[in-house]
Amino acid sequence: MPYRRTAPLIFCFAICLLGWTSAPLAAQNVAIVNARIITGNGTVINPGTLSIRGGRIASVSPGAANTQGLQTLDAKGMTAIAGFIDGHRHINTGPNEKVQMQQLLDAGYTTILSGGGPAEGNLTLRDHIEKGVINGPRIIPSGSVRLNGTPEQARAEVRKMAELGIKFTGEIALTPRPGPSAKELETLKAILDEAKKAGVLVQVHAVSPPAMMAAVDAGVPLLVHTPHFGWLSFEDAKKVAAAGIKQLSTIGFGVPVFGVFADDNKPRFRDGKSWPESILDGEGRGQEAGYKAVNARTSWDAGVIYGYGTDTNYEPKAGLEHELKSLNLMFSMQDIIKLMGPNSAAYIQMSDQLGTLEPGKLADLILLDGNPLEGYWNLLNTKVVLKGGVIVVDKR
Repeated sequence: MPYRRTAPLIFCFAICLLGWTSAPLAAQNVAIVNARIITGNGTVINPGTLSIRGGRIASVSPGAANTQGLQTLDAKGMTAIAGFIDGHRHINTGPNEKVQMQQLLDAGYTTILSGGGPAEGNLTLRDHIEKGVINGPRIIPSGSVRLNGTPEQARAEVRKMAELGIKFTGEIALTPRPGPSAKELETLKAILDEAKKAGVLVQVHAVSPPAMMAAVDAGVPLLVHTPHFGWLSFEDAKKVAAAGIKQLSTIGFGVPVFGVFADDNKPRFRDGKSWPESILDGEGRGQEAGYKAVNARTSWDAGVIYGYGTDTNYEPKAGLEHELKSLNLMFSMQDIIKLMGPNSAAYIQMSDQLGTLEPGKLADLILLDGNPLEGYWNLLNTKVVLKGGVIVVDKR
């Protein structure tokens, strides 16, 4: 039976139940009709029908399709796109987790890879969501590994992470200037060796070209940042691509934020402090913003699998807008959709499950009021969010 005007109230009530229920809601069998479908693989279907069964996409069809046995959600011309993935956001359990996780869902995020923090807190947050204690996106936990100890201590930290079931290290910072020390690289190589044995993926924070290329030479698989100290050469970027190393954007790092922390028309850094003075180890006058933006395009043009990450912990929709505005300096909307969808899914090692709207993948998707191909601002107009086939946000 088609949804009627009362449907949003029903879904809101269901969502409210998540605040106290001890079990997550079951996936729904739904047909989304009359939608502009941006699949993420280069195809746009307008209008089209998405069929969802058992939490996965069953079919993606042009025009009307057989929806027998499915509830019908009329998109009325809205755009269906894969749920947002943030490959590098700082999250953890805590007293405000319920509000923060709901804000992420409201902005359109359905999957978050933790940027670091205590592993146990990441696991607790993941479990709270998976058990239905709170509502939130899919959480992929990470665990901290230190470079300031001995190689054997670092190996032990990797083994402990693996025993906890964690598959990603948090960001491991290399000294940007003049570059990582011999001791750092010795410990990093020990981490990489132990991680390979344990099935853990190593993420590195390398924010200068020398640090980035040292990480590449060491065999790091994942880079959470684009360098913002100095220019990345095209030749070095091609080495990153040839090695199959994946990288995240975070190019809003050096760009000033307005109207988020205070409505006073003063530029601020992403922590709310004054810009550019509070940029960490900054070079002055916010040159970092220019380095990041140009280096991002250099990586992209060299063929690096370049995904989306905010490296933030402030209000999700504001952070989304800030990163999108920064990306739009250097990337078309077609590029941004690829970057946020399949490239980000590849970074978190879930290309077979997420990032595009294709049969067999998890039904993580959002309905947007507007066409993102006409401007990034339409990615800010989330109306409906499904995670694993469950409608977790309905703002129609």
